[in-house]
Amino acid sequence: MKPVSLLVFLAAGLSTVPGVSAASPLERLPRSTPEEQGISAAAILRYVDALETKVRSPHSFMLVRHGRVVAEGWWTPYAAAEPHALFSLSKSFTSTAVGLAISEGKLRVSDPVIGFFPEKAPANPSPNLQAMRVRDLLRMSSGQHGEDVDPFPFNTDQDLVRVFLAKPVAHRPGTHFFYNTAGTYMLSAIVQKVTGQTVRDYLGPRLFEPLGMADPRWDASAQGITLGGYGLSLRTEDIACFGQLYLQRGRWNGRQLVPAAWVDEATALQTANGSDPDGNWDQGYGYQFWRCPHNCYRGDGAFGQLCVVMPEADAVLVVTAGTDELGPEFNLTWEHLLPAFAGAPLQPDPAANRRLRERLAGLSLPVQEGRASSPIAADVARKQFTFADNALGLETLALVPAKDRTGAMTVECKLAGIGQRIVCGQGSWRKGVWPAPHTPPGLGDPAPIAASGAWTADDTYTVKIVRYQTPFTLQLRLRFAGNQVAVDLDQELNFGERHPVHLVGEASAPTFSR
Repeated sequence: MKPVSLLVFLAAGLSTVPGVSAASPLERLPRSTPEEQGISAAAILRYVDALETKVRSPHSFMLVRHGRVVAEGWWTPYAAAEPHALFSLSKSFTSTAVGLAISEGKLRVSDPVIGFFPEKAPANPSPNLQAMRVRDLLRMSSGQHGEDVDPFPFNTDQDLVRVFLAKPVAHRPGTHFFYNTAGTYMLSAIVQKVTGQTVRDYLGPRLFEPLGMADPRWDASAQGITLGGYGLSLRTEDIACFGQLYLQRGRWNGRQLVPAAWVDEATALQTANGSDPDGNWDQGYGYQFWRCPHNCYRGDGAFGQLCVVMPEADAVLVVTAGTDELGPEFNLTWEHLLPAFAGAPLQPDPAANRRLRERLAGLSLPVQEGRASSPIAADVARKQFTFADNALGLETLALVPAKDRTGAMTVECKLAGIGQRIVCGQGSWRKGVWPAPHTPPGLGDPAPIAASGAWTADDTYTVKIVRYQTPFTLQLRLRFAGNQVAVDLDQELNFGERHPVHLVGEASAPTFSR
């Protein structure tokens, strides 16, 4: 996947899902007390405490036992009705599309890949490319090397199918495990070729609609092919319903949505990928699902997006987060939840349930710490700062008190010719929208954000900005000195190296209305 830069944070409209009301999370799974389903509220509370302590920036979690939600929570500004970018957890949905197309007789796992695109294959395809099957793409054993495939040009106008088929295939397919997002794109392209629909549209009446998922958005390539390996955004309960569907071997509300045989095959060990019997990444790989310790399996995505299915416990756990390490999320599940599942209901514990409810109701990401004002605040509020041409497109900036007199401050700026006001809550999160002026074609949706700011020194105002439908958080630091402001921006998570931005602006006459 292409690294996410500061410009992408500020610009890209990643997977905004239209048509979801913030007041209607559309609950589809029944709710229950934990004890009724054989797990104590106290054990879940210990899990939540550990999650906050050991996982950087948890965003949501939902625990389902015996088909009922026993605990759920969202860290403000994340919320139940908001979608969250899934990244590679999208792959498990692409696998489902392949299984459905197979059940409808449109393809087989043994079909050769180049057979779907003979016009795009090299003139003289290698024996290994000719031997590559759909099955090999599904189980990440296409025979390719990382250095031959990564980085793959997903965000270009190139014909990505043709690009993939032109890559070297160093190994006999089926003999070499390599985690290959480009291979998942090929699965998406194959489904589109044989069904005449994108994976997103194909899954609509077959999966998304029966599970009650409200018009999910899934990003596509320039050729109009669903990206497959990433790009899908869903709400926490959407992911839980998907996990529960697989736990129920494809059955939902009396209907067999996905063939049970496909669920079994997709989640079984298809490729060995390590030798550590306790390792979270060494348990093998299925068809776009990871095997886990304790006979569990999962779909997962970058920065902590997780759907763990625990068949022996009859449970599903969903976590969304903004972390650069998934290991603690797995280990906390095995340490706190799995041992706590009992085979029968437990005695009611009203006091523990009350403590858990109060804890979950008060979840929030840490706001920006600091003071509400500064000795220089009044002087700064009278100034607007202008910037020389820069890659960020920042032209002007001003910092003024918000009109609602709550202690909030407003960062007023002009970015690539577009005026914008970011209201920064004092001791709280304030939601707004970033206009996304740098957004690539086809990704033009405004970016929902939440901001919290405070004076962290007499001369410095610091802002946390959260893209709360993604894992990404930006820190904006404004340091004032006379008629200058130094602007520093840094994104805390990235696929590649972090590239902080430093700009200096000079005071000029204000043009924003106050």
